[in-house]
Amino acid sequence: MPVTNLAQQLRSDLDHAGYYPELVAGVIDVALADEPVQSFLVHPETTFDDTEVRRHLTALVLTPTRLVVAHVDDGPGPDGRTSAAATTEAVALGEVRSVGLTHGVTEPAGRSMRTQELTLAVSWGGVANVDLQPATCGDPDCEADHGYSGLISPDDVLVRVSAAAEGGDALAAALAFARALSAATAAAGRGAAAPSVGRRA
Repeated sequence: MPVTNLAQQLRSDLDHAGYYPELVAGVIDVALADEPVQSFLVHPETTFDDTEVRRHLTALVLTPTRLVVAHVDDGPGPDGRTSAAATTEAVALGEVRSVGLTHGVTEPAGRSMRTQELTLAVSWGGVANVDLQPATCGDPDCEADHGYSGLISPDDVLVRVSAAAEGGDALAAALAFARALSAATAAAGRGAAAPSVGRRA
């Protein structure tokens, strides 16, 4: 499909997700700042706890120069009425440090890779998780304080899409977006223009 239709396809996907589409489209429009949409991924999620159902939506939009990330959550406001928080972040493609892809594959010994689940993790150094544990010296009888050791792992955006949960079309969209983002960040690393992706992600 022509690249010019991608913005309309993005809006169609937001409408289909049914999660405050006017709000989500509005905040994305501000963040895009009139740049064209080259690829996108819309991922709604629903979580359950003991007392309520919580919804969340992540939208990833690729432009020629940036990755725009939108997160929208809802919940009760101060007066008890439903409220929502919509956050966007625009990251220059040259600032993206890594695009991590974890494929859940059925029949891995077969000749054709059949991905059934994809986890897309994108890092640009904005957020990191720190996991600290008491350090040891290996001596089980040692009572000295060895301080702490830890692991710092980037956690800017993480999207998991499963064919079993969201359907084959959603998984295909995630794979297409992952390919487009990988190509765009590779091009940015070489100082080249990001390729246009004339298909729905």
